This record gives sequence, C-alpha cells and structure tokens, in this order.
Amino acid sequence: MKTTTRTFVKVNTAIPGPKAREILEKRDKNVTRGLSHTVYSFADRAEGALITDVDGNTFIDFAGAIGTLNAGHCPPTVVAALKEQLDRFIHTGFNVFMYESYVQLAEKLNQITPGSHEKKTMFLNSGAEAVENAVKIARKYTGRKAIISFERGFHGRTLLGMSLTSKVKPYKYGFGPFAPDTYKMSYPYYYRADGLTPDELDRQLLQRLETFFLTEVPAEDVAAIIMEPVQGEGGFVVPSKTFVQGVKRICEAHGILFIADEVQTGFGRTGKMFAMEHFDVVPDLMTMSKSIAAGIPISAVTGRAEIMDAPNPGEVGGTYAGSPLGCVAALKVIEMFERENIPDRANAIGERIMKRFRSLQQTYPVIGDVRGLGAMCAVELVKDPVTKEPDKELTGRIVQECIQRGLVLLSAGLYGNVLRFLSPLVITDEQLDEGLDIIEEVLGELVTP
Repeated sequence: MKTTTRTFVKVNTAIPGPKAREILEKRDKNVTRGLSHTVYSFADRAEGALITDVDGNTFIDFAGAIGTLNAGHCPPTVVAALKEQLDRFIHTGFNVFMYESYVQLAEKLNQITPGSHEKKTMFLNSGAEAVENAVKIARKYTGRKAIISFERGFHGRTLLGMSLTSKVKPYKYGFGPFAPDTYKMSYPYYYRADGLTPDELDRQLLQRLETFFLTEVPAEDVAAIIMEPVQGEGGFVVPSKTFVQGVKRICEAHGILFIADEVQTGFGRTGKMFAMEHFDVVPDLMTMSKSIAAGIPISAVTGRAEIMDAPNPGEVGGTYAGSPLGCVAALKVIEMFERENIPDRANAIGERIMKRFRSLQQTYPVIGDVRGLGAMCAVELVKDPVTKEPDKELTGRIVQECIQRGLVLLSAGLYGNVLRFLSPLVITDEQLDEGLDIIEEVLGELVTP
C-alpha cells in the first residue's frame, strides 16, 4: 500500500468543514433536494486542476465539473477574453441583435469538426438543448419521426433527453410519460459480453439493428440514430471501430441520419479533438457542450449544411442561445487547445492512469476492468472477477473516502460501480500522480488483496 505524500492537497478540516456546514444549512432550507452533490462543500476559488473550498481545503480535481473543464479552472486567456467582453456588452440576443463572435465560433467549429463537406452550426445553452435541436433538425430534414438511441446512453434531463437516455434511476423514475417514437438498441459492452468475442458481439448487435427494422419500426420511419462515441454516464464504455462504422453503414443504406453526441467526449478528452475521429466516421450532425468554453454555458449543433438549413427562420434558437460570453470563451479554448496540443496531453494522461490501474489489477481482483480512450478512463469494480457482480457499495466508499483526503472523484455506470476520470487536461504529472496515490491508498485500506 502506498502512503501518499501531500504536495497539492491540503485538508485542514473534515469535509464538510465548519463554514461549509453553515452554508449547507441554508442550502437545505432554500434549494430543492432533487439536486445531488458529490462533494459536500463549497468552492471558494479554483485554478488549473485544483479547487479550494470555503474552509481553506484544497482538492485535486479528477471530476472537472463532469468533463466540462478540459482547459482547466480559470485558464488565463479565457478569463482575459471574458473580462474584455464584459466591458463591451454582456448580451444582445443573437436572434435580435447579432454579434461577430457567434459567427467566428461557428466558422471555427465548421473547420475543426470531422468531415470536409460544407457545414453550418447553431448554438444553444446546454448539452440537452443541443440534443433536442439535433433531433428537431433531423426530423425536419428527413420528414421522419423515429429516433434510435442506445442502452446505457445518456442524452440529458429534458423530456426528450430523458426519453433517449437509458438509465431509469435517478434520471427517469417517476418522470414519465416520455416522448414517443424513441427506441433503444444494444451498444457493445465487451467486458460483459457473456463469452462472445468483440467481433461476435459486434455482428450480433448490428444484425439486431437490422432486424429491428423488420420487427418494430421500418427504416423508412427512422429520422436518426444518436450515439455517444464513448458512453459517459454509462461507464466509459468504448465500442470498436467495426461497430461504429457498421452503424454508420446501416444509416447510409436506409437514409437515416447519424448524430454523434460528443457532449462529454469532445474537445480533446479522448486524445483527439473529437472522439469520432478515432473511428474514421463522419457524422451528419454533432452535438457539443462540455469543455467547449471552460465552464461558460454554451452548446452547439454542427452538421451538413443542407441538413442544418432544413428549419425555417425562427424554428430554432433561444433567448440566451450562444451568449457572447460563451462564444469568446470557446474561441479562446480552441485557440489554447491548438497552440498547446491539448489532445496529445490527454493521451499521456490516459496512459498514466491505465498503467497504474492495470498494475493494481494484479493485486486487487476487485478491479474487474480498466478501459478508456485518451484521458476518458474508467475502472470497473466487482465483488468477484469471475461472476463480475458489480460492487456499487465499494465504489461509493472509495469516492467518499477520496473526497475526505482531498481528491474529487466521480462514479458512473449502469450499476454505479465504475470510477471515472475527468481531470482537467492541464493537470500536471505530479498532481495526477498524487491523486492516483490517494486512490491507491484508499483501495489498500478498504480491500484485502
């Protein structure tokens, strides 16, 4: 067991500390209980991969606001651009009085997203809104209604987002009825393939999709298939190139649009600017949000120009959609990613994480699977390596114990038994190693080798 030497972490109180407990009392009185929290404390300031709370405790951040802060907390060039924009104007409403940064960001996303075809872009506020509008555009363009998503997929908490999402609790339970004409298909989970090889599983699932058109909904009624190139909430499950390309071929054969939900996978997280680049697939439409603007709320739909132009003026948009603050922040984030080659840094981070846990897997059989793409890495915990029974309880204990020691960590997965890693991509090797040391220390105390 490794005993961690703390260089970056500074924990002076139990979490929550005395100041945080005072604010928690006000939170419980004034804020709806339906909001969940990973860390029961309140941020005071943050920089890079570190967060300091109101009690002066400093944490290493392995959560990045659920993948929103690939550029890190408060990147200086983004902060400077935001301050400059605040001095000029805060908001005019692009649908009322336009501003150039919206056009500049649209032009940039059209250039850097997969595919050399002509594209157009629109901006919204959140990932769920991007998904909603991608579906609206797909239906308008094709004249079809049905939308197919995948088991374990997550696409947001709006009515349509919940309908496309495939995890009942906590996202859907008690909130129905859901949007009609939405359907779920199976997505490969090679660790739980019941003895099938990846190739066998891919063939089976692709055939099941073709059969679906015969048994449930004719392909002629399907507007789009929406897919996360790596499932986020589903447990960072990575499909094969064969599967993703197979789905795209089926879409092309039947005139179905392929929507890539890159809300969590985008902007360097997987070692490329967008995860779809790993699979050599060019989507018809893409949704983006997390990490596009270093924490300023903004999302985007980018797609083939003729598809994006299907809605008439006024049929898409929103009061705050594509705010000037979000646009200038996003332009600076992209500039930073290109200048500093952040996607390459993501690969180095991922290699470091995977190497550590594959080594620990030899000592701790509870580590059932170690997987990932770039810095989008996950560790799946099980009670038994043969039965692969999920260990949600151990996962929760590890997360909470790490928080007490100054590491912000998240769980995920259909069974709640996956540790996922979403640190800012500007994290230093020393900060990353200290965080991994904390997990190893906790694992050594909670698990008998």
